[in-house]
Amino acid sequence: MSAIALIDQFLDAAWVEQGLSENTLSAYSSDLRIFAKWLAGKSMLEVDTGELSRFLASRYKAGIGNRSSARILSSLRRFYGYYIRENRITIDPTALIESPRTARSLPISLSEKDVELLLDAPEVSNALGFRDKTMLEMLYATGLRVSELVGLKFEQISFRQGVVRITGKGNKERLVPVGEEAMSWLENYMNQTRKAILGERQSDYLFVTNRAGGMTRQAFWHIIKRHAKKSGINKELSPHTLRHAFATHLLNHGADLRVVQLLLGHADLSTTQIYTHIARERLKELHSKFHPRG
Repeated sequence: MSAIALIDQFLDAAWVEQGLSENTLSAYSSDLRIFAKWLAGKSMLEVDTGELSRFLASRYKAGIGNRSSARILSSLRRFYGYYIRENRITIDPTALIESPRTARSLPISLSEKDVELLLDAPEVSNALGFRDKTMLEMLYATGLRVSELVGLKFEQISFRQGVVRITGKGNKERLVPVGEEAMSWLENYMNQTRKAILGERQSDYLFVTNRAGGMTRQAFWHIIKRHAKKSGINKELSPHTLRHAFATHLLNHGADLRVVQLLLGHADLSTTQIYTHIARERLKELHSKFHPRG
């Protein structure tokens, strides 16, 4: 079986068995194809630990950092773990390779004042600006991933309960409260603005474009950056910036870490704990600024 066929079989199984996201599968595919090309025709199921180590060393020499190297090794572990379970190989060549240590960087988060500036940036007197405002309000109110927000459909919203039903990573479902402010914007958007954008056309997606289709993650990311620039926010934002702000501000105001974990849809509490560091740094800043002996 060719390398591409082996990779495709693994990706199909990973999607069916684990419900991995398109982004994760795309990363696996990219890493494994790079490795297959490096092997120059040798079967991926015949490599040993030494060859894998030389491959990783070559990537490091090419300028790949520890974080990317760790991700590549993770892709290879998944790949060979699958073919071990399928009895196609008997020895996992990744078993003796240690993952490179990576420093855990704190995500960039906006202050509450910055968030207010960003939320006030869209021009709500026109339909597209009103849509942008509604999406930003929803993102900050719920902490959704951008992919989850742009993929929202009508049946996921319960106005009576004030919640949105999300199927996140690993096909795990969670209910997320929306809040009165964001829900008010959403109701007005659905009752008036969305119809103005669509006209006589139809779409299953909640947030639509002038072409009557659902919005892509990339398109909304550009919208966020445009409004951030307009509001004078000069920080290096990411697509998850408002998600980070959602979590950090909840913790700053006393929310329980496990509650934040559930709202974000994190499978592991350790993933959420990074936000406690951000909150702690914010508390230090406040202490230093306002305490007489700070």
